Amino acid sequence: MAVEGGANELVKVVTLLGAAVVMVPIFRRLGLGSVLGYLAGGLIIGPFGIGLFTDPQAILHTAELGVVMFLFVIGLEMRPSHLWSLRHEIFGLGALQIGVCTLALSGVGLAFGYPLPVAFIGAAGFVLTSTAIVMQLLTERGDIAMSRGQKIVSILLFEDLLIVPLLAIVSFMSPVVASDPGDSRLASIGIGIAALAGLIAAGIWLLNPLFRLLAAAKAREVMTAAALLVVLGAALLMQLGGLSAAMGAFIAGVLLSESTFRHQLEADIEPFRGILLGLFFIAVGMSLDLAVVAANWPVIVAGVLALMAAKALCIYIVARVLGTHHADALDRAVLMAQGGEFAFVLFAAATAAGVIDATVNANLTAIVVLSMALTPLFVILVRRLVPKPVPSLEGIDKAEDLSGTVLVIGFGRFGQVMCQCLLARGCDVTIIDTDVEMIRSASEFGFKIYYGDGTRLDVLHASGAHRARLIAVCIDDKDAATLIAELAREEFPQAGVLVRAYDREHAAKLVAAGVEFQIRETFESALKFGEATLRALGVDEDEAAETAAEMRRSDAERFELELAAGDVRAGIPLMLGNQPKPTPFTTPQRPARALSEETAAVTRQPATET
Repeated sequence: MAVEGGANELVKVVTLLGAAVVMVPIFRRLGLGSVLGYLAGGLIIGPFGIGLFTDPQAILHTAELGVVMFLFVIGLEMRPSHLWSLRHEIFGLGALQIGVCTLALSGVGLAFGYPLPVAFIGAAGFVLTSTAIVMQLLTERGDIAMSRGQKIVSILLFEDLLIVPLLAIVSFMSPVVASDPGDSRLASIGIGIAALAGLIAAGIWLLNPLFRLLAAAKAREVMTAAALLVVLGAALLMQLGGLSAAMGAFIAGVLLSESTFRHQLEADIEPFRGILLGLFFIAVGMSLDLAVVAANWPVIVAGVLALMAAKALCIYIVARVLGTHHADALDRAVLMAQGGEFAFVLFAAATAAGVIDATVNANLTAIVVLSMALTPLFVILVRRLVPKPVPSLEGIDKAEDLSGTVLVIGFGRFGQVMCQCLLARGCDVTIIDTDVEMIRSASEFGFKIYYGDGTRLDVLHASGAHRARLIAVCIDDKDAATLIAELAREEFPQAGVLVRAYDREHAAKLVAAGVEFQIRETFESALKFGEATLRALGVDEDEAAETAAEMRRSDAERFELELAAGDVRAGIPLMLGNQPKPTPFTTPQRPARALSEETAAVTRQPATET
């Protein structure tokens, strides 16, 4: 029997992993993101799909550890000084957004005919955005470290703090009178404060000495166990104090953010975080009760649309009032328009306290789950349907009726260094670029950059290409660079054309286009790096320089062979590879020395330029 029970549990584990492995790649391939893949997989294998699982709540409680670990990793990236710098966003922006959204969503609940207590609970639950979904979407887009991402993270942190007073409000709203409510609530508050103080004290005085001791033991598995202990221990301590487990993990991460073990901790936690967070999304998908949705679909569908629209509108208005430009305000509104995992906790507490009944709880839970499932889809739709914002050119001059001895197209890192040589000799230089932020930033350092797209013939004329002696193309887009080179050779024959090349194939195309000079963007810096490496190994400075010069000559010879053959692989015999040479062997028919000489002739192995 024990073996059968173990086999059944193993089947469940395999099923969960299979759902993730099958659905996530499919949804990512369709451009719908991994979150929707997890949710769809959970719905399919859950009790309201094919029924392989009957208790999604049990999985959900376990999978919430993924959210806990996610917050720990985020905390590791936020030093206390950085967190302090976000205090206005956390307590200012976060409080204003939550307050406005709660009032508006309560109004939606009243409009649906619910009494004020029920409308407030529904609004308070829906206003708590899903930290897991928003963080995952921000991570996939690489926006967490950016300014707009940091503001969203700040609001999420405030919402995590908000679950504590909301649960207290639920207990006050309960029609069941407690025997000694005043003392009980004061005791709960005291326990929560004590738990928070204990966690901070442990983080300041115990955690770093503990990890130094474990590092000295040089047992990698113990360090991993200690990382899990810190995360789960902090979450448990805060949970026992009546606070958010995720917030406990976040605080532990912040306290360790300046530790020398920060990167090691992040590497140890990352695999568990990823798996458990995916499991969390699967469990949320399982929680969608299709029977409840089918029985009450008019209310649920209307509730999802009304609550998401009202919340998104409030978030957008608050963002715009506080000075956020349209694109970022719209992005924040769509990302945070859903309910979150803390709503399940709040609705369960309200049901236990008698504030809402089981039917309302089921409907509200279905609304939150559907909103979480729809958010990734809405984000994709908005990004595809809403045109990308055109950068403001306020304070920036466009290229019009310009003249200069040299026209430089592109003022990135490459162009900036190159221009220093021209400016040092007093050359008359005209510079154009399309990066608005870079143009503004360059003006602070004394550069006058004009806005202009070098791939357009009219812009080249306006930039003075017909008067220039030289046109230097320094952009990092190889297709655009080739197009500019071809336009310049055809339309401005009086000007010499010099182009930054991306790689050997691009360089060959530029030569075919007739440019006077091209250079691969990393070639000279890599040779200098190699020369410095030789000197660091003790090679004489003159010998190291001669070796670099020889490599330069060899590369030029190889490039000529490739141009003549029209094939980038034609110069392979001139390259030096590092594959091991074959070991010579002898046979009765052939002398060993002759065989060794033959082998030596073919020891140069093919290699490719990256």
